[in-house]
Amino acid sequence: MKKFKYIKISSTKKLRYIVNYFRKKLYIIFLPGFMSDIEGEKPQTFFKFAKKNKLGFLTLEYSGHGKSSGIFTRGNISVWSKDAKSVISKIVKKNNFILIGSSMGAWIALNQFNYFKSQIKGLVGIGSAPEFLTKLMWNKFPNKTKRELLKTGKIFIKNGDYEYPITLQLVKDGKKNKVLNKKINTNIKVTMIHGQKDEVVPTIYSKHVLKIFTKAKKKLVIIRNGDHSLSNQRPLRKIVEELKTIIKDVI
Repeated sequence: MKKFKYIKISSTKKLRYIVNYFRKKLYIIFLPGFMSDIEGEKPQTFFKFAKKNKLGFLTLEYSGHGKSSGIFTRGNISVWSKDAKSVISKIVKKNNFILIGSSMGAWIALNQFNYFKSQIKGLVGIGSAPEFLTKLMWNKFPNKTKRELLKTGKIFIKNGDYEYPITLQLVKDGKKNKVLNKKINTNIKVTMIHGQKDEVVPTIYSKHVLKIFTKAKKKLVIIRNGDHSLSNQRPLRKIVEELKTIIKDVI
């Protein structure tokens, strides 16, 4: 893995990222999920692929994630979407790019169409989870959990071996970042990849994302026996295959 770098966004914000610089070349941009860093198999795989194929590459840790500055519980979808926008603007500049969004990263990716629509030449979603804060959390919380969140401003959600802090401001901000009721009119290729046995986000969410795109060349790929992460070699090979298909259509 190439050495991690840091980019100064403001006097108080410094974000960690990985880049493979290429002037006037197509970039692959990987946007990670909720509480994820950029040391896992997915960013490593996409970085190696980009380097081998002489393409630009960028991935970042949003504020409060990994080794970026900031406190996680002060972040939200608006903040993290702006983090992505800032780093893309400073690093990728005017180059065209293909977005890969993993879980919450797909939500962040959809928000980038507000800023870079003409530069975005393709979208790949991995276990896409747009609007998960409302639809998969708040709407399904028991009344007791809702009362606790409203009273204390923060709760902890357990999922497997992990425990996630969920703040009231995060949920409220999520409601302001609705994307599933929007329409994106662009004729790019949009491929959603989802694990058949995703234990976190139902496959219907990938279908919801495809409906947003009215003119795109759309594809849904279900990975047999795949989980939410899709970080093992078999699903990663399939994701790279789908990425190659999009790249051929662009270059």
